Amino acid sequence: MSRATHFVFLLLENFSHLAFSCALEPLRIANLVSGRDLYRWSLASVDGISARCSNGSVTLVDRGLQPMGHADRLFVLSGIHVQQSTTPAVLNYLRREKSTGTAMGAICSAAYVLARAGFLDGVRTAIHWEYHDLFAEEFPEVDLVRSIFVANQKYITASGGTAAADLMLHLIARQHGNDLSTAVADQMCYNAVREGTAAQRVSIQSRHGMRNDHLARAIAIVQARMEDPLAPCELADLLGISTRQLERLFGRYLNTSPKRYITEMRLHRARNLIVQSEQSITEIAMACGFNSTSHFSKVFRSHYGISPLAQRTTLG
Repeated sequence: MSRATHFVFLLLENFSHLAFSCALEPLRIANLVSGRDLYRWSLASVDGISARCSNGSVTLVDRGLQPMGHADRLFVLSGIHVQQSTTPAVLNYLRREKSTGTAMGAICSAAYVLARAGFLDGVRTAIHWEYHDLFAEEFPEVDLVRSIFVANQKYITASGGTAAADLMLHLIARQHGNDLSTAVADQMCYNAVREGTAAQRVSIQSRHGMRNDHLARAIAIVQARMEDPLAPCELADLLGISTRQLERLFGRYLNTSPKRYITEMRLHRARNLIVQSEQSITEIAMACGFNSTSHFSKVFRSHYGISPLAQRTTLG
């Protein structure tokens, strides 16, 4: 009988309980369905005793940051406040394990940890969509993708939530065949298994219940031009429609104007960077297409009722 594949999950403080369950349960069910011990796992944390997830639950672990010995892959699993969890002790541990040849992966926001350790330069990487702005600003050399997971690279990454289940089902299929993977998904009542290239977020069309190609393209352009935003007339020119037609589309489907939508998207990105990154307010203003910090602060306060600096203090 072949040896069971051994995964170690390093749980960092405030890790995602949903992503953790979605990563672990497919392995347990694979053993159950097959009637064999195909997988085994160990849990690790910084203190070697327990780790608290973002919903407040505490999970007991098997080990701390001592050398792993033999394991097939180390998965780092984090959640909110990933920057605070990316401590020198964690980075030193990961670098030491890398030097011994340990294969690694990251789930939810944990790609940030691997990137901070210097492992992901030039590597296709998935991370939870909420961290895309922060990640793109801090690690421009990483090939960030919006897929739910990436499993064909040296470092496996999954974006979190149920994407962790999709990743594990993919690994089960790759190692033990599609029949077992399908049987595991059936046990989970999971009938919408996704390929790694699936998008993390619901499409613009689905979210707003509309099927207008011009509006979908307009929104994609707005999201791609945060640092150098277009005026509505310029956006309309790119789409090959009139400014009045663009106004009608935004009014009909989104109940807003193109100008207001563009500003709100830039402010939303700015707010993410304020809370999640250590960039200065000036740097964030420039990254979101505002020509001056004072103008940015004025628009931000008008929209959110709080200054950018106060926002960082409140939610940082």
